[in-house]
Amino acid sequence: MEIPVFTIDAFTNLPFKGNPAAVCPLMHEQSDELYQKIAVEMNLSETAFITRINPSDDFTKENVNPTVVFETKSGDLFVTKQGEGYVMDFPLNPPTQEDPNQFRDIIKVAVGDHPVQDVYLSSNTKKLLVRLADSCDRSVLTSLKVDTVALQSSERMGRVRGIIITMKGSPDCQPGYDFYSRYFAPWAGIPEDPVTAYQCSSRGGELELEVRDDGRINISGQTVTVLQGTITL
Repeated sequence: MEIPVFTIDAFTNLPFKGNPAAVCPLMHEQSDELYQKIAVEMNLSETAFITRINPSDDFTKENVNPTVVFETKSGDLFVTKQGEGYVMDFPLNPPTQEDPNQFRDIIKVAVGDHPVQDVYLSSNTKKLLVRLADSCDRSVLTSLKVDTVALQSSERMGRVRGIIITMKGSPDCQPGYDFYSRYFAPWAGIPEDPVTAYQCSSRGGELELEVRDDGRINISGQTVTVLQGTITL
């Protein structure tokens, strides 16, 4: 059996930047065990497997419809081609503000003694957002050395599956960014997401976000295909 595989760098227009992900278009669904083995072999934080719902669909032909709908375990995902990039339609999952003392240990491991302005938690996704004080310079965020083993050990109650460390950006500068962030999810086997904010990781990445009035959010960015091959089984 042969399975096509692509490595795509997302949220960038340059190869070897942004968020690398493996994508495998499939003619038929395979077992979860095989999916896991391929993901381990690709050794990337994300590996996606796409199966046609309609047998007449053709992966090799350009879709004349600018919007493609993916049926996922998290619900339908709408992706629209727009200019040189793509727009993804996601649920917003609004968080609630929390008392930092309730997450004192995990915050200490994540940001040390740096001042924290706000803490939010999304109960749906179990993502904890820690906003550094506006008095912090961007170098505070970029220079953080987070011990992800200690981070995972600091929270074992199941309240948190990922932590976002963020701070106010400089939208008036060129190029201007509204915020910078880094994302860590050792609970899910991801020490740090590669693309969390421009110049906050070695790969960088740029995301355009639009919060909509219907409780959804548009996430936009460009992609670059850096590898195309075949998995032979």
